[in-house]
Amino acid sequence: MTQDPKRLSDLVSRRKFVLAAGAAGATSLAGCSGESSESNDSDGSDGSDGDDGSDTESESEEESTEDEESTEEEGSADVSPLTADGSSTVYPITSLAGSLWNGNAPADDEEYWGPDQYDIDTDKNMADYWAGLYGFEESGEEGTPPFFTSIGLNHTGVGLEKLESGQVDIGDASAPVSAEFPDRSEEELEDFIDHIVAVDAQPIVVSPEIYEAGVTELTLEDVQGIYRGEITDWSELDGPDAEIQAVGRAEGSGTDTSFRNNVLGDPDASMDGTDVRRGQNQQVQTLVSESDNAIAYIALAFVDDETCPAVDLEIEGELFEYPDDFGTLDYPLSRALHCYTWEDTSDKEAAFIRMLLHDYGQEMFVEPNDYLPLTDEEREAQLEALPEPTN
Repeated sequence: MTQDPKRLSDLVSRRKFVLAAGAAGATSLAGCSGESSESNDSDGSDGSDGDDGSDTESESEEESTEDEESTEEEGSADVSPLTADGSSTVYPITSLAGSLWNGNAPADDEEYWGPDQYDIDTDKNMADYWAGLYGFEESGEEGTPPFFTSIGLNHTGVGLEKLESGQVDIGDASAPVSAEFPDRSEEELEDFIDHIVAVDAQPIVVSPEIYEAGVTELTLEDVQGIYRGEITDWSELDGPDAEIQAVGRAEGSGTDTSFRNNVLGDPDASMDGTDVRRGQNQQVQTLVSESDNAIAYIALAFVDDETCPAVDLEIEGELFEYPDDFGTLDYPLSRALHCYTWEDTSDKEAAFIRMLLHDYGQEMFVEPNDYLPLTDEEREAQLEALPEPTN
């Protein structure tokens, strides 16, 4: 289950147009995260000084507003950008999906779409098909989806807060909202609508120097002792005479919450042995690879045998060997990966999430990032919870 950089690179680069289109779409949406875009008519770009014709401009704006309201009343699909932000663990899934959505590959592109491969009977472009299930008008053009996506990178707590405040449509999370906001009641959390899209096994990684010195296996008690501040030197674990640098994720990240819960037994457990924290998996990976004495917990997608190797982990007498035993739900540190929506899941959100949950999405966006696809039963349960397609 080690991430294969060549496989992912091939997947997203052999047709540069697709990602270029996705990047162009995301760039054009800068500053649009959950907020309505403003017209540029008032910037004087038409050569006027902004004073002449102001009454006409105002009337035009009012007419435009009335037209928009009329269109909305008629049930026209919302084609404003779909925005997401949050967990750096979920980000590789939704970011890759968003890029290919923006690319809107044609049906004969078997590299990025090829619906026949997934028993989908359509000749529509990729995003045209999924959006069309919910009544969005197809463009029929590669690089022009019915609506664009813009996927942000942060951590779970930030994503859920942005979702709640209306800044984004989807909050990516690597821990359940109840664990992120433990002080809130079920009633206070009921507006967060959970959509599980994949499963992640949470490995423990060490610096290459530590791994090469012989620390290739730890017990759960060893890891607990390190993060509680009870074990401070690698020599205590049959490693080199070197101080342990315990790296943690930012408080509020889903990875941190899951680690505290799964390893220390409480999402609010004390971690007095933590020396440094980083906000994203990417930053943790870099720190571990550049250190010579570090240990960290990380998402499975960010393990690298050469720069950020994972150790085998013994839990209650059972040894879980990397990578073979990390690819099953039997691994005790496995966790669900979520895409939360707010209150009622909109057609736009449902179209994107339905794509992630389909065989196509699981094979194209979940598996290439070394996450575990949902079982057929889990997938069906998640699909049934989405709004029914209108077409």
